[in-house]
Amino acid sequence: MDKEKQLQEELIWNVGYRMDESLRMITICLDQLPESDIWKKPNASANSIGNLILHLCGNITQYGIASIQNLEDTRSRDEEFSVSSGFTKAELLKKLSDTIDEAKRAFYEAPLEELLRRRAVQGFQFSGVGNIIHVAEHLSYHTGQIALWTKLLKDTDLGFYKNVDLNIKNE
Repeated sequence: MDKEKQLQEELIWNVGYRMDESLRMITICLDQLPESDIWKKPNASANSIGNLILHLCGNITQYGIASIQNLEDTRSRDEEFSVSSGFTKAELLKKLSDTIDEAKRAFYEAPLEELLRRRAVQGFQFSGVGNIIHVAEHLSYHTGQIALWTKLLKDTDLGFYKNVDLNIKNE
C-alpha cells in the first residue's frame, strides 16, 4: 500500500473513532436524562440538547456527506434551532447515529482527489480533508455542550471514562 493511501486510511479511521466517541458520550448523557429535559434550554440564548443534536445532523450532512459526495446541499440551518419538540431521545439518537454512520461511509469511499479538492461550504473554502476535520471538531464541541448541560441538570459525574485509568503516563 502506498504512503498516501495509508495516510488517508489513518486519517479517516481516527476521525471515525473520534466521531464514535462523541456519539458514545452523547448517548451516556441522553441515558441519564428524562424526555422532559431534552428540549429544555439553560437560558434564552442557549440551545436545548434536542436542538444541538438536530444541528449536528445538519452540519455533518452538509460538510461531511453532501460536500464530500458532491450532493445537493439542502440544509435549512435555522430550522435546526427553531424546533422545540417532536423528537424523542431515541429518535434523536438514531438520527445522529445514522448521520454519523453515513458520513463515515462517505469519508471512507471518497477518492484521494475528492479529499484534496477545495470547495465552498457555508461560504468557507476547504478541501475534503478540511471538511472532515471540521465535522469531527464541530461534533466534539457540541458534545461538550451537551455534557455540560447534562451535568448542570443532573449534578453528577457522567462517567465517560469510569473504567479507564487516565493517570497512566505516556510510554
